[in-house]
Amino acid sequence: MAENTIHVTMLPWSAFGHLIPFFQLSIALAKAGVHVSFISTPKNIERLPKLPSTLTHLIDLVQLPLPSLDKELLPEGAEATVDVPFEKIQYLKLAYDNLQHAVKQFVANQLPDWIISDFCPHWITDIAQELQVKLIFFSAFSASAIAFLGPPGTRKAPISPESLTVPPEWMTFPSSVALRRHEASGFCANHYEENASGIGDLERLEKVFSASKAIIFRSCYEIEAEYLNVFQKLVGKPVIPIGLLPVERGNVEGVWGETFEWLDRQASRSVLFVGFGSECKLSRDQVFEIAHGVEDSGLPFLWALRKPSWASNDEDSLPFGFIERTSERGIVCMGWIPQQQVLAHPCIGGSLFHSGWGSAIESLQFGHALVVLPFIADQPLNARFLVEKGLAIEVKRNEDGSFTRNDIATSIKQAMVLEGGKNITVNTGEAATIVGNVKLHQDHYIAEFVQFLKK
Repeated sequence: MAENTIHVTMLPWSAFGHLIPFFQLSIALAKAGVHVSFISTPKNIERLPKLPSTLTHLIDLVQLPLPSLDKELLPEGAEATVDVPFEKIQYLKLAYDNLQHAVKQFVANQLPDWIISDFCPHWITDIAQELQVKLIFFSAFSASAIAFLGPPGTRKAPISPESLTVPPEWMTFPSSVALRRHEASGFCANHYEENASGIGDLERLEKVFSASKAIIFRSCYEIEAEYLNVFQKLVGKPVIPIGLLPVERGNVEGVWGETFEWLDRQASRSVLFVGFGSECKLSRDQVFEIAHGVEDSGLPFLWALRKPSWASNDEDSLPFGFIERTSERGIVCMGWIPQQQVLAHPCIGGSLFHSGWGSAIESLQFGHALVVLPFIADQPLNARFLVEKGLAIEVKRNEDGSFTRNDIATSIKQAMVLEGGKNITVNTGEAATIVGNVKLHQDHYIAEFVQFLKK
């Protein structure tokens, strides 16, 4: 490897909504000639996509074993949020914090030019300072979500749920990015307050943020210009969009042949994709209402569904008779699916999903009409942004956050069937020309970021 090659260490949080964008950034940087060391635990690294063979000499996947906790706190073998129920994530953070000694040893041995860190490892700030390695904060969240929260010190403590239900005063343009009342209380409890790890999520973020030389977003000016600009004015340090990191469609292994044969038989842009990611742990009532709503919409569908913890088996995960009643027009895939390849199929015309930022980018890459049903973390903020831009319809909810099968069915039909949905389709089609423009994101945004790293 050339002596003047930039060496970057990646330090993502152990959630696949974070691991995947860090992995995609690693690939994009390697394509630009940057040497990347990607740190995670063995099981997480095993579950990542395969590295392109042309880049293996530039990307080192560094496996650091996750320190164990008492089995009552963290189940044996759990290394990512997908492996644990929501209430156990605080203990995963505690175990993750115990990686700091191994991470420090690695950084001390390698002395990379930069560390690109997620919000969670707040202790990386001390390591970077002691070893004199420059730090960058990479937000797996949208610029609109982080601009809403604001940089450290912009929101006066204590943070009240009410203050999160309106756009902040620093938004100098019309914005609908804010939380609903039923979302705000949970957001405060889950992110501003201390948990079993001894530190709240926003305090973690603020420590990494404050110590970083720059803030980078999986974003671009073509999509989030006003939010990137207002955030730049607030922080007083470089705010750099690195592009949307679109993924090229890979090959599908033979085991999925029947699923894709079914997709091939469907009319163009007629099928609804349904998926709520790995972080959302939906209740029985929520899953059943979604199922009934999808059924009542009358549209063909493909649903990627993980067996919920409350279900004794796959059949118990859905309403009685649902599979039989919808077998002529729908497929339910239990567990993991090749989602990128499914979304790229020309028969997919819409997505009903949780509005996670990575999933939104994946769907917009192919111009799908979006129906958003947010649940946790930044998802509600992303949903408001997507609706604001005319890219999505949000499922109507009651004041307590509940929704009905009619709410689901109505939103699906509004987006994919009724006349009013044509505006959504036109807007998402225009967005696809931006989101799916690999040359824009790699040759412009990544290239400019690499120049920053070389300064």
